[in-house]
Parts: sequence; structure tokens; C-alpha cells
Amino acid sequence: MSVKIVEPEHHFIEEEPYYHATGDEVSLFTAAYRNRLPILLKGPTGCGKSRFVDYMAWRLRRPLITVACHEDMTATDLVGRFLIVGGNTVWEDGPLARAVRCGGLCYLDEIVEARKDTTVVIHPLADDRRILPMEKLGQLLLAPPEFSLIISYNPGYQSVMKDLKQSTRQRFVALEFDYPPEAVEIDIVRHESGVDPETARALVTFARLTRNLKGSGLEEGASTRLLVHAGKLIQSGIMPPSACTAAIAQVLTDDPEMLTAVQALSATLF
Repeated sequence: MSVKIVEPEHHFIEEEPYYHATGDEVSLFTAAYRNRLPILLKGPTGCGKSRFVDYMAWRLRRPLITVACHEDMTATDLVGRFLIVGGNTVWEDGPLARAVRCGGLCYLDEIVEARKDTTVVIHPLADDRRILPMEKLGQLLLAPPEFSLIISYNPGYQSVMKDLKQSTRQRFVALEFDYPPEAVEIDIVRHESGVDPETARALVTFARLTRNLKGSGLEEGASTRLLVHAGKLIQSGIMPPSACTAAIAQVLTDDPEMLTAVQALSATLF
């Protein structure tokens, strides 16, 4: 049987992504990368983890392959599979194998959503071996020095059944993320949406009020991402109360009473 392996494409981030550091995360990530240590990012949804990875890929001048993990994702999806193309057997690398071959960064977003068998291929890549078992090819793919494995998850959202095992956690250097300080978040919303500073400040104040309701009716408060969405609607001519309802309140909850409460919070600011 003749098997063809398709060479991976290299996807570099050409323009510098906007990212506002809030601590020593850039230097920690860089040090971990230089020492070939895998990296775990943990923090609430929409707080800037993915943007941070984009920024670091640009800063390190390495290609980035991002995978949004989901409950149906298996180890085969990450490593690759055989395909029949025009009567020929073709091996197609999965995203993890592509990143290893090209010496890129592989970012597995919300890793706990994937099936448990994914740890079989993650563990040997995340320790001193730095190898990717490719059982269907009968190969062990050795990661080059430039390759880096990055995973993320939201510890406040996951259930006990979807938490990371210690056998996985203790292979990584962990960086904890949270929503930015108020002044930084205002600057991010202003920069990303184009709204004026006063509107950006009101949106951030609104978000912080909703975050106080976490655990008291809301699973999560408004993320920085949602504030940018609302700001873009406002910048496009939508009135602030309507923008906050569509981009924030309706996204956070379906409960009528909680929806009314969140809308009441925005009404105090707009």
C-alpha cells in the first residue's frame, strides 16, 4: 500500500495582535517556551487567553494552530487519519501532528471538553519525551525544539467530571488569567470597539456589576469579549441599552427574572 503524507501548511500571524499585559505572563510564557515546557492557561471565558496565545505566536515568530476542543473530539482527530482520495490512500495529519511537524504552537482551547483518550497523545508530548505516538502509521513523531503545546480551560465553569487530572496538570507550567484591571479593560474595550472612553468606562462598570452576580443567578458575568461586542454595536449606531441587552444580557441568561435584573443594571448606566 502506497501512503502519501501531506506536508503541513505554515500559518504565521503577520500583524501584531493587540494585547495588553496585566502581569508577568509574557516573560513566563517566553521562559517556558525557551525551556520546552508545555503551558496551561486557566481563567474565565472571554478574558483574553486566546488573544494572548495569538500575541505570543506573533512575538515568537512561530506558526499557530488552534483547536477548539469539544465533547466528540478524539485522539484520532488530533493526530490524523487515512483517507481514500482518487483510489489512493492518503494520510492526513491532524492539527496536533501538523504543529509538531512544522515546529509551531498548538493551542488546545478548553481541553477538558475533549474525550479522555486525548490524554494518551498529550502526555508523551508534555513531558521530557516530547513525542507524538502515531499508532496508525507505526511511528513516533519527535517534536522539534520550536514546538510548544498550550492548553486552556475555565476552572470556574467545569464540573468535577470535567476537571483536569493531576497526571495531566503536573506536566504543565500554569498561567492564571482573570478579567483585566478596570483601567486596562476600559482601554481594551475602547481600542477593540472604537467607542469613546466614557462609553467604554460605562460598559466596564456594567460588566463588573454582572460579575458580582456570579453564583447568585448567573453562571458567569459579562466577559471582556462581550463588552467589545456591545461596543461595536453601539459604534454602529445601536442605542446602548439595546446593545447591552443583545450583546450581554441575553447572552448571559434565559431566566426572565435574571434578565430583567441585568437589564436594570444597564439602565442605571445608560
